[in-house]
Amino acid sequence: MEKCIKFSGQGEETCVPPSLHYIPPKDSHQDAISEAQLLLFPVIDDLLSKTQISPLDIDILILNCSSFSPSPSLSSIIINKYSMRSDIKSFNISGMGCSAGAIGINIAQNLLKVHKSCYAVVISAEILSSAWYMGNDKSKLPLNCMFRMGSSAVLLTNKKESKNTSKYKLFKLVRTQRAFDDKCFYAAMRQEDSKGFNGFNVNRDSFGAFSNTLRSNIEVLGRVILPTKEMIRYVLWTLRKRFSRADDKHTYVPDFMSVIQHFCIPTSGKSVVLEVGKGLNLGERELEPTLMTLKRFGNQSASSLWYVLAYMEAKERVKKGDKVWQVGIGSGFKCNSAVWECLRPIQNELLRGPWSDSINRYPVIND
Repeated sequence: MEKCIKFSGQGEETCVPPSLHYIPPKDSHQDAISEAQLLLFPVIDDLLSKTQISPLDIDILILNCSSFSPSPSLSSIIINKYSMRSDIKSFNISGMGCSAGAIGINIAQNLLKVHKSCYAVVISAEILSSAWYMGNDKSKLPLNCMFRMGSSAVLLTNKKESKNTSKYKLFKLVRTQRAFDDKCFYAAMRQEDSKGFNGFNVNRDSFGAFSNTLRSNIEVLGRVILPTKEMIRYVLWTLRKRFSRADDKHTYVPDFMSVIQHFCIPTSGKSVVLEVGKGLNLGERELEPTLMTLKRFGNQSASSLWYVLAYMEAKERVKKGDKVWQVGIGSGFKCNSAVWECLRPIQNELLRGPWSDSINRYPVIND
């Protein structure tokens, strides 16, 4: 476990819940409930404070947590805590991995198309107390090493009056599911069994299925957001490769930076981040927010993408009109992309976000 953590890209400031500070760690149901309360209530309080809305104003509540799905559900725990309305539409998503955040956004998007003038809150978290592995099987120990505490709460709305105050609008969302493919599905099952997809214990089948899932999602997203000249280049390369007899292993990667200014990649491990960045032809500046989030906070599953975005905001890099691409890859395998367009200048976020006490110490170079 010490060796895993050393090469994972995580720093010394990442957090685990109080239950895991014991030797041996505590992993009871009540410990998991206590961790959920510790994670969820502060981010909701923070969201309500920043947006100046009441819990009674929330029409839709969507929560995702892959590894812990109690009864009553986590969404019910929140509704009870904040005495929300009896007609609130609540959803609880589990087993979807790091891709669940975009799935929650997609559910909210579809509901807001039907229900007018509503507020929707999407919450992402991962509960570690319930998933601690107590055995000695080395293939399962990376689970204990890679995941850290973290949660996020996002407010979405279709209210016309919110257009001038909102930070972003959802520009495009693409979901790709590969569970129908036996190769991907069983590779994902082996992956989940060993929890080995973390950058230092990846089998070839899992990595191949992972890459194919990501590529499938990128191809669909590229068709709807890339400029015409990039699409023409890609089509010409595809035709040349199909009809050419030469063994050309070169892969043409469209220039996504011609459309996207900022990239939020899953914090699944340093080598995974670098591999995804290489596949998309991203440079050090584009990968910096993800690598520094991994360094400071670790892998927080679906919520990590919002910590990556918060890093960019704290550095005041996101400008009005910029587009931000969040890509989440989860069990199944599945890959989901959400592209956001910035609606106004993002300023003074340093004092309001998770990086308020540490942003001046980052980036850490060659550490």
